[in-house]
Amino acid sequence: MLRDIDWRQPWYDSVRPAFERLAPGDLHAALNGAARALDLRNGAQVPIRFVPAAALPADQAYEQFIGATACVPTRENLHDFFNALVWLTFPRMKVQLNALQAAQIALDGVGRSRGPARDAATIFDENSALLVVRDSDSAAALVEALRDHRWHEAFVERRAQFGVDTDLWLFGHALMEKLVAPRKPITAHTRVVVADAAYFLAPPPQRRAWLDAHQAQALTQAPLTTACFTPLPVLGVPHWWPGQDEQFYDDASVFRPKRR
Repeated sequence: MLRDIDWRQPWYDSVRPAFERLAPGDLHAALNGAARALDLRNGAQVPIRFVPAAALPADQAYEQFIGATACVPTRENLHDFFNALVWLTFPRMKVQLNALQAAQIALDGVGRSRGPARDAATIFDENSALLVVRDSDSAAALVEALRDHRWHEAFVERRAQFGVDTDLWLFGHALMEKLVAPRKPITAHTRVVVADAAYFLAPPPQRRAWLDAHQAQALTQAPLTTACFTPLPVLGVPHWWPGQDEQFYDDASVFRPKRR
């Protein structure tokens, strides 16, 4: 399963350290060892454990089960493996998202439709990326270009700002799974986070910890909706894919203009 993952790719920067800390051997034992080392806990402060998917009762929702038992049902596939790595990387955000989803299920039931709040939480959990931008006018202009789908301005004219005024972290585990076989149309639901200069001077472990705490807190303060995200074609991020010339970005099937 893991042989298909190219850990050199920049989109795995967020979870690569968590993978490298795993002990060899049984998947669940390795994940639980890492969880114990991090003292990983759910919202009720019960230690998180990764358990086989069969542990999830047929009549209970996945999110409710995690909130009630602190057990994360985990199949031996790439989708659940990346989910576990995100738990080990951004535990505060995962706990808060789980709490939001479980609360919505308790309020509305599982139902055929998730509803807007749970739908946004699911998008965040499955397919999101976090774009940290410097608190500056030039970074704000870059964000405006991305939100307005002015792709040439964002990715070509403002190319030098990426990695200097920006820091992109993948969070969605389904997004990571899709990128095992990278395709140009793969697009992240991106949440913009503004940070001061101190963030950009910090080493990556401190940046991850700050982002985890900052966004977990943000999730408690403002309603999460689908309007919180802007699309970002992942392979269009400067320096993340070869052959990013003018013709690459002229592909309107991927870099689509914004609907007015």
